[in-house]
Amino acid sequence: MAKAPRMTVEGAEALALQGLTFLAGDAERLNRFLTLTGIDPADLGGWEGNHAIQGAVLDHLLSDESLLLVFAAEAGVPPETIWPCQQLLAGGWQD
Repeated sequence: MAKAPRMTVEGAEALALQGLTFLAGDAERLNRFLTLTGIDPADLGGWEGNHAIQGAVLDHLLSDESLLLVFAAEAGVPPETIWPCQQLLAGGWQD
């Protein structure tokens, strides 16, 4: 059986940006994300390299299965790839 391709930090960051774009595309989704995470909209300006915020986006998607499945379908990614990306950004993913 072939081994899955190695997940990179850059790939995880790109997926998190897709997730943020998905959330920002709907005011209700974005507001719910900001409310539940306590992230201030001004904090999003420091997105680049901020793994805490990037991981929070993926964690938020993972916390709601229906939201996760809609995002994965729209992004064209398998839903099971999101958890490893979140873990990588959180510093917990080991290959």
